[in-house]
Amino acid sequence: MAYTGFSAFCKKYCLYLAWVVSLVAVGGSLYFSDVLGFVPCKLCWFQRIFMYPQALLLGMASYRNDRNLISYLLPLNIIGGCISLYHYAEQKIPALAKVLPCTQGVPCNQDYINWLGFITIPLLALCAFVLITCLLWMGRSTSTTR
Repeated sequence: MAYTGFSAFCKKYCLYLAWVVSLVAVGGSLYFSDVLGFVPCKLCWFQRIFMYPQALLLGMASYRNDRNLISYLLPLNIIGGCISLYHYAEQKIPALAKVLPCTQGVPCNQDYINWLGFITIPLLALCAFVLITCLLWMGRSTSTTR
């Protein structure tokens, strides 16, 4: 099947594009916590656990054009995305925050940012996980030729 235009570009450079998304996500989380002083909650830490290694792994995979790592990176993104989705739902559905309330530190349902009434930090993380997943899924069947 011949790919043209944007689809072919994404398929060819999926590792590089996913790496850039992971770098922006890691940089954004560090900016929010270290520059703006937002203390991460427990769920934010779990999301970081699934995102931070990807900046390193995707960088190495991009440099080597090694698409074999895609099968290892997809589960990290899917699990991290599920955590982000739950975290976002906990922020937007008040009753959900009562199911498993945070007992120590920052409450997980606290909104540090709420741009346009719906954009929060967990939604930004979810977008990064979904975008990386789509890019990796798109590039998973491409041959490993340089």
